[in-house]
Amino acid sequence: MDAGSIGLALGAGMLAAVNPCGFALLPAYLSLFVLDHRELPRQVAVARAARATLALTTGFAGVFLAFGLAVAPVAASVQGYLPAFTVLFGVVLAVAGLWVALGRRLPTIPVRRRRSARVQPPTASWASMTGFGASYAIASMGCTIAPFLAVVVTSFRSGSTAQGLVLFLVYAGGMGLVVGAAAVATALARGGLITRMRSLGGALPRIGGLVLLLAGAYVAWYGAWELRVLHAGAGTDPLVIAAESLQRWLAARVQGIGAVGFGVALAALALIALRRPRRRALSAPAAEPVPQAPQRLEEKS
Repeated sequence: MDAGSIGLALGAGMLAAVNPCGFALLPAYLSLFVLDHRELPRQVAVARAARATLALTTGFAGVFLAFGLAVAPVAASVQGYLPAFTVLFGVVLAVAGLWVALGRRLPTIPVRRRRSARVQPPTASWASMTGFGASYAIASMGCTIAPFLAVVVTSFRSGSTAQGLVLFLVYAGGMGLVVGAAAVATALARGGLITRMRSLGGALPRIGGLVLLLAGAYVAWYGAWELRVLHAGAGTDPLVIAAESLQRWLAARVQGIGAVGFGVALAALALIALRRPRRRALSAPAAEPVPQAPQRLEEKS
């Protein structure tokens, strides 16, 4: 296996995170980290971001692997249904974002441990993040399946299973590298934002809900436009053109930073999270001398 194939798989995976069909799902995913009202230590927030990114990448890559190996022979018939799913998923995200923007909270998942029940936000649940990653993959399928088939599945079907497996892991790692760096940065910034925005009455979760609303609305709009193109021969759409120009700019930044840059950034963010915050030693004020009661002079008898 040559280095060019690995580099191509890594680059394809990184660009898959900001593909034209589903690039709005990246800010939607990041906004989930600001919907939890609780303040978390930096180590806990970063660990949650890393776990959520791993789950999302697993769901994303798993759908692509299943589609590439099993569904590719009938891809033409299957792809006709993908825009409808994109519309449905976008509407669900938009409704969830509107719910949060109005001051409500998303339903949490109860977890029972040792007879005590607690609730988890979406980013703390492996199942919810894996499902989000799978939906991310299905919404992105129309724009990213061709590079995936060319880079990864071709190696599997050419008889080189080991090479195909390596390229698949590299592809998934490229996607996870971009998403993970953004998620860890968001998790670290969240604590400071919550502290600064306390005076606004918990506006940060509302802003996260607004981002989720806008991202979901665009995803639904894009899916509806794809349906119009497939079944009604619709032309260009001004909103899609504007979003694609933003996506191209974002993809160019991802390519410019490269895998090394994202790796260095992720390592630096991890070091910041592991560094213990310095505690300022509070010097106790010097104790003032306690005035003594005047001694009574004994009268001489």
